[in-house]
Amino acid sequence: MILTAALGLPMLGALALAVSSRWTETAARRCAIVVSVLPVLLLAWAWRQFDPQGVLFQFVEEVPWVPSLGMGYRLGVDGIALAVATMSALVFSASIAYPVDTKHQPRQYYAWMLFLQSVSLGVFLALDLLLFYVFFDLSLVGMFFLIGRWGHGQAQLAAFKFFLYTFFGSLLLLLAIIGLYLSVEPRTFDMRVLIEQQPLAGAGMTAGLVFLALMLGFAIKTPVVPVHTWLPQAHVDAPGPVSAILAGVLLKMGTYGIIRIPFAMMAETFSRYALIIALFAVASILYGAFVALGQSNLKRRIAYTSVNHMGYTVLGIAVAGALIQDTEYARELALVGATVEMVAHGLITGALFLICGSFWQRTEEYDLDSYGGLLRQAPWLTAFAVLASFASLGLPGLAGFVAEFHIFAGTFGVYPWLAVIGVLGILVTAALFLQMLQKVFFGAMPERWAQFEDLRPIEWGVLVVLSAGFVLIGVAPAFLLTLVEASAALLVGGR
Repeated sequence: MILTAALGLPMLGALALAVSSRWTETAARRCAIVVSVLPVLLLAWAWRQFDPQGVLFQFVEEVPWVPSLGMGYRLGVDGIALAVATMSALVFSASIAYPVDTKHQPRQYYAWMLFLQSVSLGVFLALDLLLFYVFFDLSLVGMFFLIGRWGHGQAQLAAFKFFLYTFFGSLLLLLAIIGLYLSVEPRTFDMRVLIEQQPLAGAGMTAGLVFLALMLGFAIKTPVVPVHTWLPQAHVDAPGPVSAILAGVLLKMGTYGIIRIPFAMMAETFSRYALIIALFAVASILYGAFVALGQSNLKRRIAYTSVNHMGYTVLGIAVAGALIQDTEYARELALVGATVEMVAHGLITGALFLICGSFWQRTEEYDLDSYGGLLRQAPWLTAFAVLASFASLGLPGLAGFVAEFHIFAGTFGVYPWLAVIGVLGILVTAALFLQMLQKVFFGAMPERWAQFEDLRPIEWGVLVVLSAGFVLIGVAPAFLLTLVEASAALLVGGR
């Protein structure tokens, strides 16, 4: 019951905060922090107990729900799901602990954060398609209220746009899930059965339509160009910790969903369209990097780098799904890289958006041109911003490099010309982060920032934890690679 506890405890914490109005801000915050850390500890224990040489899905929990329809409460993890879920739980804990203006509604804010943590973990832990969809949809509700109520600027418009786009994508997923369900005998929503039976293999147009609905739904969530336009405004107007969760966790639902459903359950159809998916991924890599370079808004610039980095993840998945003869090792490398990219991006971009939150708390200003010379005024802030930026641009010794090396090594073995084109995105990413650091932390400091405050202990404490994660993956990645490689080999080798 360890997985049930991991997603159930935050929900109980959310209910405790929601039903009583007696919580002070300090008490509500401390309660939320403690409760949010519990899933991290439980999933870390599961990580230690996970057997890379064992069956694909482990820690399976199953209770019949509606047996006549093949519905059940089914949870379980492979190495990929466990890595992404653990990272997600950690990003939630960091975001909940980070200072934020709760606008005199701390109880409601932390209740929604814990609710969102619970349902987000449910997405990564579910082994039932319908349960996956329920958690996927509920995550939209939590993020909608967090952006709309505690955001700034055009927060309600940003929340509405976010919900409308992603809910449309989830409706496409529902149609596709029904298509998969009706294609298997006996009828079931059990992901393990669907992966084993590949029910739409050779189904022609039916398989193509189901695959299109799945990929479009997940592409909106990831997001992939050209269905990415909801993302920048949602990030700019959301509070820093909420942006960290949006980028660090919710975007991963898109790429994780691609791996878990169309990649694993529709191997034949996926291979047919793998090159097209890879082309969209490279377009996202280049578009995200070049558009980010042109942004003068700090948060919008980092938001577009998420489009760029999720493009790397989708490229790795597309390469892994290409059934080209004698490329199995390269395809495994690409899938491992895509998973490591999800984990690395969650930690790195989570840290970057929390740093954006620190800027907003102090200045309510995101314009890069209004800053300068903050190195002397805020050395701790500068240090963490530099470290996270260098990790994001793929500097060796940090997590981004490990992920991108695996992705491009695998891509070169399958689509070498796409690897060459995609590498240009890394060059542009380096330029945009170096320019950002130069504008904000170096040069002359405007007089109005003479009282600019450096990071407080709670802020740098949270950033130390996230930074330690992506530094550890960069220096000693074996603990993560061992977990992921066995599952990647089973998924790719079984195709």
